[in-house]
Amino acid sequence: MKRVDRLLEITLGSLLALMVLDVTWQILTRFLPMSPSSYTEELARYLLVWIGILGAAYAYRKKSHIGIDLLVGNLPPGPRKIAQLFIVGVCFAFSATVLVFGGIQLVLLTFELNQLSAALNIPMGYVYSVIPLSGTLICVFAVSQALEVLGREPGSADTVQQPDDQPAEAASAQA
Repeated sequence: MKRVDRLLEITLGSLLALMVLDVTWQILTRFLPMSPSSYTEELARYLLVWIGILGAAYAYRKKSHIGIDLLVGNLPPGPRKIAQLFIVGVCFAFSATVLVFGGIQLVLLTFELNQLSAALNIPMGYVYSVIPLSGTLICVFAVSQALEVLGREPGSADTVQQPDDQPAEAASAQA
């Protein structure tokens, strides 16, 4: 799972760097020779879409999405685990149906209709392919989070984590 995280970090960083270069080029060509580049605005838009949607999968993995955990955090350990599994299940179901299934349908439709972007003249299916990709990543991350909630590290069946309500000092004292 660490390789997937690292690959996602590198991809997002590279897309961001490419977008910065693209927008810088757009500004330079607009003001210096007074003839703006025709493709830079569209490329920046598509890069922003990819960064936003892949960034959502990355934020889900890092548990950085905005959430209201006041209710779940105040539950006793048993109901808390059930609530956390329910939340992860809803995220998995949404990602699988809307992002993966719906995203694949969208990508296939745009390829079938041969829809091309205006300035770059690339198939829009490539632009939309980030939707099922991100959905698949969120599904994988949801399974990983479900295993964590159940007290197992992803990839091993016998590891048991300390309960969430046990202080870190007590957990280290037991080891």
